[in-house]
Amino acid sequence: MSSVRRFRCYVKSKHVSVINGDELFSEKFSVEDTHSEGDEIKITLTRKWMALSAFISWKLEVYMAIVLFPLILVNYIRNLKFLAPFSTIANIIMFAGFAIILYYIFREPLTFENRVTVGEVKNFPLFFGTVLFALESIGVIMPLENEMKNPKSFMKPFGVLNIAMSIIVTMYATLGFFGYIRFGKDIDGSITLNLPTQENLGIAVQILLAIAIFFTHPIQCYVAIDISWEYISPYFEKYRYKTLWEYVVRTVIILITFALAITIPELDLFISLFGAFCLSGLGLAFPAIIQLCAFWKVMGPTEKKIMLAKNICLILIGTLGLIVGTYTSLRDIIAKFS
Repeated sequence: MSSVRRFRCYVKSKHVSVINGDELFSEKFSVEDTHSEGDEIKITLTRKWMALSAFISWKLEVYMAIVLFPLILVNYIRNLKFLAPFSTIANIIMFAGFAIILYYIFREPLTFENRVTVGEVKNFPLFFGTVLFALESIGVIMPLENEMKNPKSFMKPFGVLNIAMSIIVTMYATLGFFGYIRFGKDIDGSITLNLPTQENLGIAVQILLAIAIFFTHPIQCYVAIDISWEYISPYFEKYRYKTLWEYVVRTVIILITFALAITIPELDLFISLFGAFCLSGLGLAFPAIIQLCAFWKVMGPTEKKIMLAKNICLILIGTLGLIVGTYTSLRDIIAKFS
């Protein structure tokens, strides 16, 4: 993980003093760009933020390669019920990580000074895509409901889905709001990158969240693997070792996600891109279209009007998010790398 941060620097001989707010400290940085203004030299610095670098000095790719083999093994679990314990462990770890982040947010008095009350309209599509990516779970909803002992409890007003999403939205909103109040415009794509890596708790939260993501990875890949294998499996019906080929397919899909993780440098921009391009249609527009096609003939006149008005709004929002969000994300990605 890397983060580009800008500070005001003063160079005396070979010693670089970095002023970050009211704090003066000295560290090893790689100089990305410099230009002078009188006796003052402003330097844009790049620092590698890696939690495990406090213990072992390896390249990021080496860490990822070490994690790859156990990640493949945990994705060999074929039954969603057997993945439930991993999800429980991940949730416990995630709550612990959130508690540490909240500790760093509230350990000093918060101030609204230099904080923007309302963001710029041009950045709203990026926000829209990021929110869709964070909250979108349309692919897991139906398989999860089908695997439940009491599927009817899933869609009740106070059922599993609504309670779970209420908790998630509350946590996201809390961390997002107070995280911005704490760090302001200097906040990074992941709030964990703003935590002090010279402190044990700052290192611990990055490691904890990495472990939590590791345990939830099989759940995120479950639907992709299931759909892929459904289309591929007929070609292996005549083979004796059909199950072995399924594991090959699972391995290939994990290797694809691994390759993307290595090659994509600016995660926040690509999250917004995938959220706008893929999930605005999959999570908003298509379900509305499917509901219209499936229930049009069985509903009464009043129910049809309500359903039509609701679904047209969802289709328009999804289409607008797809077009504008994708354009904005691509524009910022091109600007970032040009």
